[in-house]
Amino acid sequence: MQPTSGLIKKVNRAFILQAAFISIAALLSVFFARIVLEEILINQAIKEEADYFWQEYEKNNSFPLPDTLNLTGYFDTNRLPESIKENLITTTGFHSYEEDEYILYITEQNQKKLYLLYYRGQVDALVAYYGLVPLAFVLVLLYVSLWFTYRFSKRMVSPVSWLANRVNQIDFSSNKPVTLDLNESPIDPDDEIRVLAESIVNFGHRLDQFIERERNFTRDASHELRSPLTVIRIAADMLMSEQDLTPAPRNSVIKIKRAVDDMEDLTEAFLLLARESDNALSMDEVCINEVIKEELLRAEELNRDKKLPIEFIEQSRLCIKASDKVLSILLGNLIRNAILYTENGEIAITLTDNAFIIQDSGIGIEKDKLDMIFSPHYRGDNSSPVGYGVGLTIVKRLSDRFNWPLTVYSEPGIGTRIEVMFISSN
Repeated sequence: MQPTSGLIKKVNRAFILQAAFISIAALLSVFFARIVLEEILINQAIKEEADYFWQEYEKNNSFPLPDTLNLTGYFDTNRLPESIKENLITTTGFHSYEEDEYILYITEQNQKKLYLLYYRGQVDALVAYYGLVPLAFVLVLLYVSLWFTYRFSKRMVSPVSWLANRVNQIDFSSNKPVTLDLNESPIDPDDEIRVLAESIVNFGHRLDQFIERERNFTRDASHELRSPLTVIRIAADMLMSEQDLTPAPRNSVIKIKRAVDDMEDLTEAFLLLARESDNALSMDEVCINEVIKEELLRAEELNRDKKLPIEFIEQSRLCIKASDKVLSILLGNLIRNAILYTENGEIAITLTDNAFIIQDSGIGIEKDKLDMIFSPHYRGDNSSPVGYGVGLTIVKRLSDRFNWPLTVYSEPGIGTRIEVMFISSN
């Protein structure tokens, strides 16, 4: 499985975000500095210039009006620029003209108005020169330092990324030993990378040994467990053929045969689940209708004493590509489990075009214990001496392994309903 997000990609995103945040912060700083400069400092300076002029004008009426490169004072509005006179506002205070290029500050004292016209285009140029130019210089330095840091970081993490890709390419299901040649790394790996690679190789060797032991056990158990069961079955059949066998011994032989059937099914299920892959299974077009009928025949022995009515409703003929042995184990366990936990009432089996549904009128399961029924050796009715408590565990593991969703609905005293969804090959 390919990784959804590589380490180098995360480093790239981190540096890109860092550069973006630095740029945004720098631009916002210049923007707010311009606002502070124009809206606060300049306006305050104009006010102080007006106050200073009135103070000196009271002492000397011939004190000259302010006349600098950016600030000009007027008493006579006719001397104002034409663009200002056309839209002149005579109220005191600050006024902006020509798209905020000029600021007109009007103040009045002794029934005489002073018009201070300030040209801030020069200030904008100064802000650009003393603000943006240093900012650009600082940003260039930051970006260059970020680039070198990025290259250094990428060089540091590239061996880790290379090692991750190599590990991802290892096929642990093959018989080949796990190897990692660090000489193939694009950059000389650090000691930590070498230790990590050696640990992965050692783990691979241990995993190979474990798989080999499991294969040997599965092969040996498949033979050693089936042989004595076959002997017991043959012996039980021979005993059943005796004509003078009394009812009590005959019932004991029947129980032995039933236990042998259960052990054979249990052994087959465990060996199937022990396989590391499904390649060894024969996958054919299997008709689930026929599998259910066969399992119902096999379950008659378990239902001999209870004599529960079992209704099989075939709404559709469902065929899928699967292993007939897997389906037999899964459906057989569900049928036997329903018989096992139903004392009175009936069992209904419904086969739709995509699902197997079994409904019993047994003891039911409390809502807080529904998740526990798939746990090994858990039995809903602990007083029942029949069964091993692993039937539903096997069913759940098989449904998960072959992607057949399983749903359980149950209510104490009413019964349990189990649905298994299949994907039809038709």
